[in-house]
Amino acid sequence: MSGVSGTGSAVGEEWGARAARSRALAVLRVRGRALGLAVLPAAVAVVLYAGEVTGHFSGTGWGTARWVVTVLAVVVLLAATAVALVVARARPAATPTVELAETAAPDLYRLVRDLADRLGVPAPAAIALTPDCDSWLEDRTHRAHRTHHAGGGTGGAPVLVIGSPFLWWMRVGELRAVLAPVVAGTGPAAHPDIAAARRFVRGLDAAIAVPRTPGLDPVRRLGARGVGQVARVLLRACRGHAAEMERGVAAAGSERAQEVDYGVRIVAQEQVGLAYAGWDRLLTRVALPAWRMGRWPAKLDAGVVSALTELSRRDRLADGFSSRLGERPACDLLEEPGAVDEAASLLAARLFHGGPAGPGPDWSPVEWSQYPEEVVDRKWRTDAARLHQVLDGIDAAAAGPGTPPPTDGPTLTRVIDRLTMTAPGPATGATAEAPVETAADQDDHADLADSADSADLADLADSDDFDPLDDLDDDPPPNPAADALAGALSALLAREEAAREARVAAESARGRTAAAAAPASDRGATAYEGVGAYEGVSGPDGPLPLFPLQPPRSGRDLLADHVTAMVCCAAVDTAEAVPGLDWLDGPALLLGGERATDLGPRVLSLVEDGDPEPLRDWLARTGVRPEKPVRLV
Repeated sequence: MSGVSGTGSAVGEEWGARAARSRALAVLRVRGRALGLAVLPAAVAVVLYAGEVTGHFSGTGWGTARWVVTVLAVVVLLAATAVALVVARARPAATPTVELAETAAPDLYRLVRDLADRLGVPAPAAIALTPDCDSWLEDRTHRAHRTHHAGGGTGGAPVLVIGSPFLWWMRVGELRAVLAPVVAGTGPAAHPDIAAARRFVRGLDAAIAVPRTPGLDPVRRLGARGVGQVARVLLRACRGHAAEMERGVAAAGSERAQEVDYGVRIVAQEQVGLAYAGWDRLLTRVALPAWRMGRWPAKLDAGVVSALTELSRRDRLADGFSSRLGERPACDLLEEPGAVDEAASLLAARLFHGGPAGPGPDWSPVEWSQYPEEVVDRKWRTDAARLHQVLDGIDAAAAGPGTPPPTDGPTLTRVIDRLTMTAPGPATGATAEAPVETAADQDDHADLADSADSADLADLADSDDFDPLDDLDDDPPPNPAADALAGALSALLAREEAAREARVAAESARGRTAAAAAPASDRGATAYEGVGAYEGVSGPDGPLPLFPLQPPRSGRDLLADHVTAMVCCAAVDTAEAVPGLDWLDGPALLLGGERATDLGPRVLSLVEDGDPEPLRDWLARTGVRPEKPVRLV
């Protein structure tokens, strides 16, 4: 059976490699056709001049044709040269990573080289980490990448990019099994045709982005746009072939990797899915609140282990996964796992939130032991202070100048009373001024209304536009006070976010200036470089996140979060509750050591429907005193 399996693997690998090479040649043919089209006017001009020398093309008409074709050939050749230079010199996109020098992870480099030897493929040139649950090979042979990363990407072999959560959650054998198909891809990547096709596609992709480069004058930007249009046409022509080429490379690598740890890989793939779920939950529920407070958890990868262990405790489907923790983790392959985790955590904050490239006064790390006090409690009190700031502004605008501020202070009762206010509608005044009708008038009006209604209903029933649900869209919101408060709160948060973006942009500009002025010997001296070198993680208009974790929240969602924070502050100050951290759900309120899980629906009932009774019942049961002022930031 082993011989049959090996034969099938060899056939599948050969098929994938041949398909990849065939598609690579198709990509190169697109390049060849473009080159032939560029030199076609010059070839025609050469033929015309040769005809003049031999006496076949003589006369005034042929002379005019020669000059026209010559001018056209010169223009086309100059344009083709400009396009070729831009495509060759444009810097291809590179993933922001934390690069590992071999001195920082000698055991990991040894594992990857042994794996490459077993697979019979070239070893990757370097290893880098990314704060994501994925692994791939990335070509960094471009001179711009070699300038920024002198320690990685040298030679013709690609760089192996490994997801940092894998190192902390997976065991050494599982990591080897997961990396086998990825490392096997270095074999097809070394083929000259595939390498040339990849360089051509990456160059076209980089040329399309050149017009968006800051600092270009209008003339150069106009020329870059023309080059970008040509590159876009060429990329569209070879896009399908390039995709099929990559599929062939992946198929060849997968077939070759079946010879190494195939049984372990089946189990390891389950851990990949579990790690992805835990990583996503950790970023959106735990890390994101800290990032919004100007703090970044310094041990995100270690937090994945805690989150997945908690998941295995809660979910019987994940039962047994935590028993693997007794085996050697893959992070033991690093010399200093804590330093690598901190660098990856900072890069994750920059990619998913748009934070600065390095720590600062408004951007400092936080340990997990300090998270409840430094993040959860501070977040609640900041939100509560913002909520009362909005209430003060609304009250001041409604009362007019000279009115003293409210004396009850920042209490939960004030918030509840505001959300349960009902504004008088226009029908109240109209009802008070309406004339009083007699019983006879009412009877006459009723008869007329009945006849008119019966006729109107008959006409509406026969029409195609009649929809009895149309009037439901015109109903007023159930809680107009919440809408007004949510609108003011959204406006205040937008102003705060704009100020934060401007501040971070200024800090990033100062960092780029300092990095450019630093000596070359000082750059890249650390074993975990790559976080500050990629300034491309900032957007074209400022330090925006490349991969936002959540869509913009609605005003009602923001209001519910702030009301919940106010309730938690009141519980901490008056009912001996404490802030806590739930590894799967983020900030949590602990009452008597137990997490309060029934608070959210009661807050939503107050915000959405203006019904305070469920929340008041909860406050009375837990001993929270809403009339007491709370401590704000």
